[in-house]
Amino acid sequence: MEISKNGMQASVKGPEAWFTGAVRIDPLFAKKEATKGAGALVTFEPGARTAWHTHPAGQTLLVISGMGWVQREGGPIEEIHPGDVVWFEPNEKHWHGASPTKAMSHIAIQEEVNGEVVTWLEKVSEREYAS
Repeated sequence: MEISKNGMQASVKGPEAWFTGAVRIDPLFAKKEATKGAGALVTFEPGARTAWHTHPAGQTLLVISGMGWVQREGGPIEEIHPGDVVWFEPNEKHWHGASPTKAMSHIAIQEEVNGEVVTWLEKVSEREYAS
């Protein structure tokens, strides 16, 4: 058994290359030798969001606070709330983040495939976000 105590891993600012706006990432658990998955608590200030991206094994989001938006390529922007669980299929191009007026936090869980976890793409434009 292993217990990871709160505060053992420092919060980090979401890199500008991957995010628009103020984003904080709190690592929760890392991939281990016998596992493939990792998870983090990600907090988006109002208007903050990821760039478009894909995950080779898909991604699960567990919304824990606030109000957010998610979109897959070709689909509408959808509103998400605490208790919602979002699943993106493997290699499905998508983005997620806060609504324009309310912060949002989710736990993001993804698995590694051949050493890869995520492929970052272009940023979501203001026009795309406002649509």
